[in-house]
Amino acid sequence: MLNRIDLRSAADAAVPRGLLPRAQLDVSVATETIRPIVEAVREHGFTAIRDATERFDGVRLESLRVPAEAIAASLSALEPDVRAALEEAIARTRRVHADQRRQDVTTRVAPGGTVTERWLPVSRVGLYVPGGLAMYPSTVVMNVVPAQTAGVDALVVASPPQKENGGLPDARVLAACALLGVDEVYAAGGAQAIAMLGYGSTGAFDGDGCAPVDIITGPGNIWVTAAKRLLRGVVGIDAEAGPTEIAILADDTADPVHVAADLISQAEHDPLAASVLVTPSEALAGAVEAELTRMVAATKHTERITTALTGEQSGVVLVRDLEQGLRVVDAYAAEHLEIQTRDARDWAMRVRNAGAIFVGPYAPVSLGDYCAGSNHVLPTGGCARHQSGLSVQSFLKNVHIVEYDEPALREVAAHVVALATVEDLPAHGEAVTARFPGGLA
Repeated sequence: MLNRIDLRSAADAAVPRGLLPRAQLDVSVATETIRPIVEAVREHGFTAIRDATERFDGVRLESLRVPAEAIAASLSALEPDVRAALEEAIARTRRVHADQRRQDVTTRVAPGGTVTERWLPVSRVGLYVPGGLAMYPSTVVMNVVPAQTAGVDALVVASPPQKENGGLPDARVLAACALLGVDEVYAAGGAQAIAMLGYGSTGAFDGDGCAPVDIITGPGNIWVTAAKRLLRGVVGIDAEAGPTEIAILADDTADPVHVAADLISQAEHDPLAASVLVTPSEALAGAVEAELTRMVAATKHTERITTALTGEQSGVVLVRDLEQGLRVVDAYAAEHLEIQTRDARDWAMRVRNAGAIFVGPYAPVSLGDYCAGSNHVLPTGGCARHQSGLSVQSFLKNVHIVEYDEPALREVAAHVVALATVEDLPAHGEAVTARFPGGLA
């Protein structure tokens, strides 16, 4: 079922990224496709959103903002076990993210000279929650909790309208918003939702419009990703998220049932989802493939999972040993990386590139999706080489406050003048010397 890539005879040099499984997504092409939608929302507001929503979601919007009573009703109707699970996910996620909040720090650079680094939350954020092949109340938790912990004043959730919910977003998504105290929710999805958040939009009537945000976060399909690329600079974005992916570094101690189940769990998201096993054990690879054949046939979304597992983005990578395997997973830079080996934590601590790392047989990715306390909005497509997952820091900006008294400025003035002179910016130096009409000596 899985493609095989054999790197056991490869040289010891760094693993070429092009050899590893990866979906080929051209966001630049998608960007040009959705550019007219984004521009139409910018110019025409609600009418453009309504037209795009009717075209892509099959829903004709009567208004943008979800009524407060509909959000409250969704929570009242929520199944007790789902409510309990969401409350536990919220509690654990709050616990982890509370420790991420940075404190202001003042550094004494010289006598009379200090720099204070302040961490300030942005004022208003737009949180996107997908609603295509699956519904994601858990993504509400993962977006909202770090923003609230950062101290953001206004949180806005946008999620696609659903025909079966009367043109409102999924009822479980609305219930999660209610549990978290978020009451500004819009029935909008896709590129039109990102444009609405970035540029702001009129509504169907007074009080129905959406004011622009400062940052947009949250996963989505390629059209959402393309719209975020177009809006970058107008607003901040968390990342250009692509289809989900899992890599598993495993040796002969791994249970093939566990490995197969975890590969399937991510393939379940999307036909473009990536599931990659990296192992020095050909016996494990064979046992996993046998389990995949059995388990995929018995699971719910067989067709979707089969498409993902047999696609170019998924496969087994055979390596000589775990040292080579470590180089492979670092080159791949997975959104989710599981380590199922002897001394798993030791290997995990040596990994440089991954969105999140799951250690040992009892920390599957699905735990992180819901109730580990970690965040599941993570970099994809190899971006974990240079980017972090969503966190409290995503909603904070740092500002330096510089305070120097007269003796402190005098002490460093000659150095400022020297650097201004070498850069041919004499007025920079004069802005310092003007404060000392009697000279610097």
